[in-house]
Amino acid sequence: MTKKLKLYITAALFGISPIGLLAQKNVIKVDTTREPVATGKFEANWNSLQQYEAPEWFQNAKFGIWAHWGPQCQPGQGDWYARGMYHEGSRQYNWHVENYGHPSEAGFKEVIHSWKAEKWNPDELVALYKRAGAQYFFALANHHDNLDLWDSPYQEWNSVNVGPKTDILSRWAKAAKDQHLPLGLSVHAAHAWSWFETAQHANKKGPYAGVPYDGKLTIEDGVGKWWEGMDPQKLYAQNHALSEGSEDLGKIHSQWEWGNDASIPSKEYSNNFYNRTVDMINQFEPDLLYFDDTALPLYPVSDAGLQIAAHFYNSNMAKNNGKLDAVLFGKILNEEQKKAMVWDVERGAPDQIQSLPWQTCTCIGDWHYNDEVYENDRYKSSKQVVQMLIDVVSKNGNLLLNIPMRGDGSIDEKERVIVEGIADWMEVNGESIFGTRPWTVFGEGPSADSSNPINAQGFNEGKVKYTGNDIRFNHKAAQKELYVSLLGQPENDIDITRLAEGTGVHTIKDIQLLGSSESLKWKRSKNGLHITKPTVMPNDIALVFKISYGE
Repeated sequence: MTKKLKLYITAALFGISPIGLLAQKNVIKVDTTREPVATGKFEANWNSLQQYEAPEWFQNAKFGIWAHWGPQCQPGQGDWYARGMYHEGSRQYNWHVENYGHPSEAGFKEVIHSWKAEKWNPDELVALYKRAGAQYFFALANHHDNLDLWDSPYQEWNSVNVGPKTDILSRWAKAAKDQHLPLGLSVHAAHAWSWFETAQHANKKGPYAGVPYDGKLTIEDGVGKWWEGMDPQKLYAQNHALSEGSEDLGKIHSQWEWGNDASIPSKEYSNNFYNRTVDMINQFEPDLLYFDDTALPLYPVSDAGLQIAAHFYNSNMAKNNGKLDAVLFGKILNEEQKKAMVWDVERGAPDQIQSLPWQTCTCIGDWHYNDEVYENDRYKSSKQVVQMLIDVVSKNGNLLLNIPMRGDGSIDEKERVIVEGIADWMEVNGESIFGTRPWTVFGEGPSADSSNPINAQGFNEGKVKYTGNDIRFNHKAAQKELYVSLLGQPENDIDITRLAEGTGVHTIKDIQLLGSSESLKWKRSKNGLHITKPTVMPNDIALVFKISYGE
């Protein structure tokens, strides 16, 4: 047996990638001296973290809203602007040159400098989101652009020192507390090391051919400039060799878990990320923590993520008198890792009920504000959001929804209409979402009954189209209430085969259409439950029938 074959077999047995197995032999051990890991039940290894159980409050919550907002929203040019603006000839590069200047002279730090957040009203926004049914609120702590949005002692490039010159997380945290909403913080900065590699590049043609972009600038280069005294390397983190294939913008996706010839972060970088994140946890005591990484940040090349996870769980238990109320999210998890944290699926959903609670994160537009999405009416509608929520909840999941914010801190009028539409539906039908659990099956109808092998790890949303014949189930067992939701308007009478005599529930006592006082006509037989189409539809998004049943 070859060494390579042994590697792949061993990796398969332990549920990790061959790249991860190799990395574990040379793991960077972070220095926890300055920010000690809280002692307690959990240790910084997967076996210990698998003692985790998702708290009841999170399983009841079902719906959260996210302010995925930072300096990359300022240009209004969509996602990953701080990476794309350094790619010669790209849409974002061309826009940046026209509006800021060439990236050798005016890089992303100039975008940060122009970001003032002059119309930001966190209290008003969080109150609006609570009215729309949000049971928890998320704020962006930092993105791949590496700017910390709080008064960070370990990152001089933070929102107090530059840009809006305010502690954004403190103000979001206060607004969430005032609305009695659990606070979630999302951390994305672990990948700045490779994500910002485009800032090391240079034009290949034209008058700036061969002139490096500003990614390699040093503190000495700032003399006489607005950023004098600040070290650009603490923002860009580009004092290192490039990853293999860095000229290809899409290559980073195959290197996300630090394999496939990615440049490996230094110990200094890992230590800094660890200290920043633990400091953030200690300052704000979030109830939820989201990492935009495969499994945990810097895993498997560093133990930083494992140390942070143990600290987060232990510190939360200390705060809550021994009860663990924290929720930690990770992406692209194997079955063992799903026992250690909550699985997050970006812009997608699995096609079956999951035994453990999970979450999908999505957005009504781009993650970062995009003027073109606004101008071309490409937002998800409130109908699409609610139908997605119903589907996710039927499979034991939660939905975390981002409402993109302009750089000035406002949301546009089209977004407000969408949020208000969600609020209107929730006001009447929220009982069918909050506090429910999956039924014996998640649904029936075309989208549920068809063979639908999909990539459950993410980016599959929109591939399933719903009609009034698509049905989703969830229930409240203690109250003996079953909710049957139609993902569209029925054209004819409604037939539910899963509720035929002798199946599903023993006896049906009553059926109500939420939002309607109409007395419904229904009949149950061995073929199913037949409900005569209501005379008046209480909404045009999703009808919900509440079925009271007996033993």
